[in-house]
Amino acid sequence: MIGKKSRGIRHGSPVFDVINYIFLGVTAFICILPILNVLAISFSQSAAAAAGKVTVWPVGFNFESYRYAFTRPQFITSFWVSIQRTVVGLAVNMILTVLTAYPLSRTKGELAGRTFYAWFFFVTMIFNSGLVPWYLAMRELGVINTFWALILPGALPVFNAIILMNFFRQLPDELSESAIIDGAGHFTILFRIFLPVSLPPLATVALFSMIGHWNDWFTGLVLLSDMKKFPLQTYLQSIIVVRDTSTLAAASKETLEMLSQISDRTLKSAQIFIASVPILMVYPFLQKYFMKGLVLGSVKG
Repeated sequence: MIGKKSRGIRHGSPVFDVINYIFLGVTAFICILPILNVLAISFSQSAAAAAGKVTVWPVGFNFESYRYAFTRPQFITSFWVSIQRTVVGLAVNMILTVLTAYPLSRTKGELAGRTFYAWFFFVTMIFNSGLVPWYLAMRELGVINTFWALILPGALPVFNAIILMNFFRQLPDELSESAIIDGAGHFTILFRIFLPVSLPPLATVALFSMIGHWNDWFTGLVLLSDMKKFPLQTYLQSIIVVRDTSTLAAASKETLEMLSQISDRTLKSAQIFIASVPILMVYPFLQKYFMKGLVLGSVKG
């Protein structure tokens, strides 16, 4: 009887599967359409881009926008600043996130006032002091127009700490109890037991931190006055809002010939696409951990 019932169960409709694949495919195409458009414009001739003839395929294919972008000292400098910021910022974020999440995941008996500290951090996600007090606080710290202005304001991402804290809380108590019986301290428990089994949430918060540092342009715009210290996104924002003609006066004959084949729009598109490549390269390696870590670290608590 059971066998007959099990044979009668329908595991899915082929029609639904087809519709589902079509819907997901169209949605995915819509999501990547802006990237394809920017890429096509960056490889197109200036006249076609200015006339709005470029959609998702280049018109008058050429590499001149990329050649010119990589010959601009400010673009290379800003790209290097962004790499430094992302690497240093990621290290600072991960260290502070782990060292905050672990004690908050312990019981009230192990950490007196745990609830107060958890709410203390959580409130900062809901309320902020505003732009002017934030700027004054950064000025008092002495980080205005320095590299650390890009790191310290977001040194502890509270949302990431909450994700990791909730994951630590759902780990079996037997793991830490057995380690304590063997004489292990909290640092041993954290680095030799908790972190090795926490790769999904660690990869998730690492990805959040990387994207946050790489994409942030506002911090550099407010706290930095020297354009040579701008990260890439701040530099791109500045040239997109204000047309950059500073290099035309001192341009060589070869540079002017190159500029005749490109336009302001194709050059900006090339620089925007170059800026997105590092994140596009990193994401596939962390994707298998991303959704798992996000769900495990947000449902429990």
